[in-house]
Amino acid sequence: MKTIRRLYFYVVAFISVEVVLWGMIGLLRSILSAEEIISSASALAQALALILVGVPIFLIHWGWAQKASASDAEEHSASVRAVFLYGILLGTLIPVVQNLLALINRIFLSTANLYAYRAVVGGAQSWLDNLIAIVINLLIAAYFWNVLKANWVSQTEAENFAEIRRLYRFVWVMYGLFMTIYGVQQALTYAFTLPSDVLGQIGREVAVNAIALLVVGAPIWFFSWRILQDALADSAERESYLRLGILYLLALGGVIVSLVAGGNLIYMFLMQLLGEGTPWADFIQEIGGPISVGVPFGVVWAYYGKWLGQQFTFDENLPRRAGKQRLFAYILSMLGLGATVSGLLSLFSVVIDLILGELYLSESGFREPLSGALATLAVGLPLWLMTWRPAQAQALETSDIGDHVRRSVIRKTYLYLVLFVSVIGGMISAGTLVFDLINAALGGDSSGLLKDLLNELLVLVVFVVLMLYHLSALRKDGSARADVLAEKQAQFHVLVLDRDGKFGAAVKSMFARRASNVPVTVVNVGEGIPGDVKADAVVLPASLAVNTPETVEAWIRSFGGNKLIISDEAAGVFWMSDLGQAADSAKAMAEGQEIRPQSAKRNTPVWMYVAYVFAALFALQLLLMLLLFGVSMVAGF
Repeated sequence: MKTIRRLYFYVVAFISVEVVLWGMIGLLRSILSAEEIISSASALAQALALILVGVPIFLIHWGWAQKASASDAEEHSASVRAVFLYGILLGTLIPVVQNLLALINRIFLSTANLYAYRAVVGGAQSWLDNLIAIVINLLIAAYFWNVLKANWVSQTEAENFAEIRRLYRFVWVMYGLFMTIYGVQQALTYAFTLPSDVLGQIGREVAVNAIALLVVGAPIWFFSWRILQDALADSAERESYLRLGILYLLALGGVIVSLVAGGNLIYMFLMQLLGEGTPWADFIQEIGGPISVGVPFGVVWAYYGKWLGQQFTFDENLPRRAGKQRLFAYILSMLGLGATVSGLLSLFSVVIDLILGELYLSESGFREPLSGALATLAVGLPLWLMTWRPAQAQALETSDIGDHVRRSVIRKTYLYLVLFVSVIGGMISAGTLVFDLINAALGGDSSGLLKDLLNELLVLVVFVVLMLYHLSALRKDGSARADVLAEKQAQFHVLVLDRDGKFGAAVKSMFARRASNVPVTVVNVGEGIPGDVKADAVVLPASLAVNTPETVEAWIRSFGGNKLIISDEAAGVFWMSDLGQAADSAKAMAEGQEIRPQSAKRNTPVWMYVAYVFAALFALQLLLMLLLFGVSMVAGF
């Protein structure tokens, strides 16, 4: 209930402060610009309406938030409050940067005797518009910055604020980085543009816009990234999953876009080699498209790929570190395999057309599909081989490393996903093949039947080969893993401490169903512990853990293995998973409420799961945007 109430007040406060902010900006622009007053009174009326409506709503909700924060430590350190404060800073400082960029861009264009409307941002604005927006946003940002500083000084539990601050810093890194990438891309595009008198060609404004983007974006990225790097002295920063996820995103984004750009570059060269006959001056300008995209994203791939590798080494748990590295490798392998299969199918289709003497109606003839297929293969096949072969070699090892790889959820997901796609793809191609045969036998339309049958047959063969290969890999993993695990389980002895016989029987029954290879020995605590008993782990009920008989107390105290305590019906004994749960339970007992045994599993708030889901969706969307950006910059649409 508190979380919902807190969320309501902070969301309304955020919306209302933005309404007031832009109302003030609109009001000042209307007052200080004579043209605005003469041209329309609606702008002035709209600004006044925003201010008059927004101010009281903001004061009411922000006043409650401040009062609750001052009186309640939980409210003071709440994640929602941290999101609000850092979100307000982003909502004010990013417009400051955008208006600064617009101002600098137009100044550069005017200096170069170019039209100001060609600016990449704010071409229709005036310097007064930008200055008003900058000043008002900075004033609001300064107020909330002071509130945030005071919040940090009086903070007792800083974990929530530290995580949101980390996210805030990474937003600035991404913002500055993409502005810098865009600036480099525009600069390289201009560098590959040969002088021309043809109207509509790229002009000098591209180079000026690129300089403005770099002047603003590069410092933002540099200083934001340096702050994050300086924070690595803190163990929480080194172990942050947010940092790991952002590095994954940047490295994978660099891989995807640079490979797409590289494939387009290979495609253009193949088209030229196969006789397209584009004049070399035009050809150099055309290849500037993929190069201008591929170079900056290739640098991002190399730079952040290096830091991703460094991030892996921060994890001292070797199996977990290997799992993080494995995830990156298998994602690249999946991308490479998808491109390889797509290129093969396209190449087979072109070969079939050439064998059957099919005519291509387009001006380029067979050059375009053939170049596209070869370019896709040239990018996808090396990527798949470079990532899959080391991964498969690890899985075939008989050491503990190989065992961990074979048991990896990441590897299983990869193999089953490929099997799923292979089965579905094979089923569709087989169904289409059978349909065409039956349709032709019943006298249906048979034009182009041979071509369709050959294409469908080759598609079916590709998917069957893909399925058999990965099914073989999965079976090898299963057989090797089963032998190794069975041997390990047989060497692991479990001792069950029992008082009345019922607990031991229940444990043995469950082990027979869930861990049949693990040897289980049941001992009655009233008879003491035999001297020759073997035990790598001890299972005992909670009632024995809190009230241990003298006959076994000394043995349990000296036992160096793991102790697995299972909750039973012991009166007045409740197992808490953390301190917060203990505090909540004590409060409930004080209020006369019934306390039920708690699971040892840590309770994560539902809204955190929702946040993780939205973060994952945002990451996938950003990757897709990067891919589309790379394609559009090359294809020109």
